[in-house]
Amino acid sequence: MKKIAFVAPWFDDHIPGGAEMELREVSTHLHKAGVPVEILTTCVREFSADWSVNFHKAGSSTLESGIPIHRFPVRKRDTAAFDAINAKLIGKQPITLEEEDIFLREMVNSPALYDHIRSHREEYAVFVFIPYLFGTTYYGVQAAPEQAVLIPCFHDEGYAYFQRFREVFRQAAGMVYNAAPEMELAERLYGFSDTNVRQILMGIGMDTGISGDAARFRQKYGLEQPFLLYAGRKDVGKNVPLLLQYFSEYKKRQPSDLQLVLIGGGKLDIPEDIRDAVHDLGFVDAQDKYDACAAAVCLCQPSRNESFSLVIMESWLCGRPVLVHDACAVTKNFAQESNGGLYFADFFEFEGCVNYLLEHPEIAGIMGKNGCGYVKSQFDWDIITKKYLAFFAEIAGEVQA
Repeated sequence: MKKIAFVAPWFDDHIPGGAEMELREVSTHLHKAGVPVEILTTCVREFSADWSVNFHKAGSSTLESGIPIHRFPVRKRDTAAFDAINAKLIGKQPITLEEEDIFLREMVNSPALYDHIRSHREEYAVFVFIPYLFGTTYYGVQAAPEQAVLIPCFHDEGYAYFQRFREVFRQAAGMVYNAAPEMELAERLYGFSDTNVRQILMGIGMDTGISGDAARFRQKYGLEQPFLLYAGRKDVGKNVPLLLQYFSEYKKRQPSDLQLVLIGGGKLDIPEDIRDAVHDLGFVDAQDKYDACAAAVCLCQPSRNESFSLVIMESWLCGRPVLVHDACAVTKNFAQESNGGLYFADFFEFEGCVNYLLEHPEIAGIMGKNGCGYVKSQFDWDIITKKYLAFFAEIAGEVQA
């Protein structure tokens, strides 16, 4: 097989984030399997940086994994025009086709990257774009549509309804999905079954050998009380304020020694009435996170928009159940398929789920074991790597024909 190029708006070995981590893990495991892999990206530092600033030097280098990376400069953008349209989308206001064009033109973009794709197409078997939302994907797919494969990470959000995305993505060669509800959403929005786009329900690979030590976590952090765990970005987009609100209400209605542990980046104003019961540990190393999972009553993932959830899988591998939001089709589907967790639509269901897990520790343990078995059977890296290789070979065979 020729080279596989992964195309992303930004990349380095240490950027946190779901899509960034997925790209890092997929490319690394394919590289270890002997597949020639390269990363094509811009000089932008990360999502939260200025998308007009070339932080990294343009050119080629090698990542810690041994994978070659080629960085291309971004062009200046009209931030005000982009922000105005993005505000409408966040506010769930309709936008025109012209506004879609402005949005896509004024986000992170690199004409030099697109030129490279067009002029070096013969060197590559496929170009893999992740995630769907950015200019690097929208314009990159157009540079080599018959070799384009997307790992889109679709959410049911305003951006996914763009007419321009439908026009372009229906020309791609393949789509790789992280979960069944994402695949169903894609079909509803883009109608891929009526095109030549090949689709596969892949999931994300996991190191299934991880484990946690509950006693070690409790000793290190001096936390003997039962606790709920949240691990991830602490922001509105992940619905963490709702978790704090529900936890506050729970403590008022159910006086107990139950605690809430938060792990990850971001800052939140913790209500004064629960400040003594909330432990914000910030960033911790991976083993501390696994130990926290093993010690928790459950992992609570309140986000309404996920295309996968690595931390849910980690909780299951550490033997603990999960509690997810009913409105998130992906995480709810995982909980149902695995029999590894519960889900809530409002505070009273949240309260009932927490009480059930506290009052039925044996069943909670069984849920954790169910989830662990589910992850090992579906998402072990050996399984995922073989599926990727077969899918890319299928796409490349069509390209070569």
